[in-house]
Amino acid sequence: MDYSKYKYEQNKKEKEMKRNQKTMEIKEVWLSMTIDVGDLNTKANIARKFLKDGDKVKATIRMRGRQQAYANQGVEVMKKFAEILSDVSKIDKQPVTEGRNITMFLVPLK
Repeated sequence: MDYSKYKYEQNKKEKEMKRNQKTMEIKEVWLSMTIDVGDLNTKANIARKFLKDGDKVKATIRMRGRQQAYANQGVEVMKKFAEILSDVSKIDKQPVTEGRNITMFLVPLK
């Protein structure tokens, strides 16, 4: 077999594999520290759709003013959000307070 023909076939196979490969995107959902149950469920349904499509979900809370003094309440909201989505996802990165933001990453279950 000719080596150049072999290389050509290998490149062709690699391109085909890349074409069929699904890239995992990161979708972001913004929450509030004072979010109510109905709104939290609505945001969870949006995130559920993203997770079923195979994408990662980044949940973010931006704290304003006095809310920074009560960051633990924001972490509790994040834990409730993760608990609602526990049937289709798992926590990739625990809720972390970084300056004015609290972020958490969820990945779909395999």
